[in-house]
Amino acid sequence: MEPTDTPKRGPEPQDLDGPGVHRGVPRGSETRVAALYWEAFGRKLGAALNPPDKARAFLAAHLHHDRGVVAVVDGEVAGVAGYQLAERGLTGGGAADVLSTYGTLRGLPRLAVLALMERRAADGELVMDGIAVAPEHRGKGIGGLLLREIAAVAADHSCRRVRLDVIDVNPRARALYERHGFVAVHTEKTPYLRGLMGFGAVTTMHRPVTPAAPTNRQEVR
Repeated sequence: MEPTDTPKRGPEPQDLDGPGVHRGVPRGSETRVAALYWEAFGRKLGAALNPPDKARAFLAAHLHHDRGVVAVVDGEVAGVAGYQLAERGLTGGGAADVLSTYGTLRGLPRLAVLALMERRAADGELVMDGIAVAPEHRGKGIGGLLLREIAAVAADHSCRRVRLDVIDVNPRARALYERHGFVAVHTEKTPYLRGLMGFGAVTTMHRPVTPAAPTNRQEVR
């Protein structure tokens, strides 16, 4: 979770006309984006944010609209990819927000779990927060579109590389990343997290950033 600050206003729903990739989480799509994110990462985040209904509401309430790119199909968000820059990521909410939502006694252990997942971008680095595509839209190239747009965002911010982590129980995601130029640089064994979060190893992958090529995005502000 990120430190609490004032969220930037996202675009209005009418900005979603037609298919394409958009920078920024559109205003009005927070619930949809939170549901997609939870569907993809609920097993990992469950120990910190369960029960699911409360978790989705928490994610929706604390999104940083300017730290995501979305793919839109027929006016609905079909996929989302979050990223971190300047200590801000897609998923927000600080310690005070967690304690306010879950209470002090239940909130403190959750903060400890969230701290295990904390990642920070180094200088010249964009860190991906995760990528999620709706089940009905998988296999249609949306993941690749989102990854290319993330690379373009990194180039626009003069980053030298994109970094992400992929868990050992998600080989399909790793294969997608490899197809789009990511290379594994380090694997950390995490057997102590298998019972808590469902995975036993995390692989860090890097993709060098080159000048951004034109994309099919519609940038929204």
